[in-house]
Amino acid sequence: MNLAQYERYPLTFGPTAIEPLTRLSDHLGGDVHLFAKREDCNSGLAFGGNKLRKLEYIVPDALAQGADTLVTIGGVQSNHTRQVAAVAAKLGMKCHLVQESWVPFPDAVYDRVGNILMSRLMGAEIEMVDVGFDIGIRESWEAALTSVRDRGGKPYAIPAGASVHPLGGLGFVGFAEEVRAQEATLGFQFDFVVVCTVTGSTHAGMLVGFADDGRADRVIGIDASGTLEQTRRQVLQIASDTAEKVELGRGITEGDLTLLPDYAYPAYGVPSEETNDAIRLCAQLEGMMTDPVYEGKSMQGLIDLIRKGFFPKGSRVLYAHLGGVPAINAYSYLYRNG
Repeated sequence: MNLAQYERYPLTFGPTAIEPLTRLSDHLGGDVHLFAKREDCNSGLAFGGNKLRKLEYIVPDALAQGADTLVTIGGVQSNHTRQVAAVAAKLGMKCHLVQESWVPFPDAVYDRVGNILMSRLMGAEIEMVDVGFDIGIRESWEAALTSVRDRGGKPYAIPAGASVHPLGGLGFVGFAEEVRAQEATLGFQFDFVVVCTVTGSTHAGMLVGFADDGRADRVIGIDASGTLEQTRRQVLQIASDTAEKVELGRGITEGDLTLLPDYAYPAYGVPSEETNDAIRLCAQLEGMMTDPVYEGKSMQGLIDLIRKGFFPKGSRVLYAHLGGVPAINAYSYLYRNG
């Protein structure tokens, strides 16, 4: 496998920390040993997050093309758009964000706090579009690219989550390589990796990266999209394309993909009571914050899987904490009493 052939623009502090979640493990019976890899603490750019690992491989292409404006899309509380805005600010580029109405959540401050607040502070041009959730290519994003061109700008197109970008899967191939190096220091291998899956390139990159040592099917994706079959197809396509790019030496198959559908309810971006219970439990036992859109649902899935005996006794499970906590501010009424 050859990831090193691709240029990387450093946006993060370096390898992210792995910490044991001892109190949570003990609370859940002590038979499964939990660890978290803290992608949420990976950078000084507007609270960081998993998209920066992807953008490290995308930025060199944007610079090579002479672009002056990063154009991307997400929901109103998109973590991805906030991270793209931060990168644009760091590079001295303009940023045009399309923020669609992906989440049917009525909190009065939903469009004024959290991620979108930070994007505004960082100088991004924000276009609000009243269209519902979809992980595919959006007309509003393509129209935004045209708008920038019509005004004389040189846009660089970054799709939702940086996922279906040709280089979108590379960052989390690097994640797997980083984990292997950390495992060598720790003196053991993780038996499973748990990750939240929506637009797909985080999970897809991990599939490819861990396929290199035969652990692709040990990456347990927790679907938070609610569009399971579309998400499955997208993860597999990104993983297949990425495997070819890094010269993995084998294809990615359906058997490599574990994607669990049981935790996305009631809708994308809307937490269930079980999601909220998982957020509270993790916060109160570990001081580790998770959000109601992504990490709360993957934490809910992790907790439920342990309780159901999904992981064999003695398993070491690595929870990929992808970030996203700034969005919790948009759900403040839910958590007003803790």
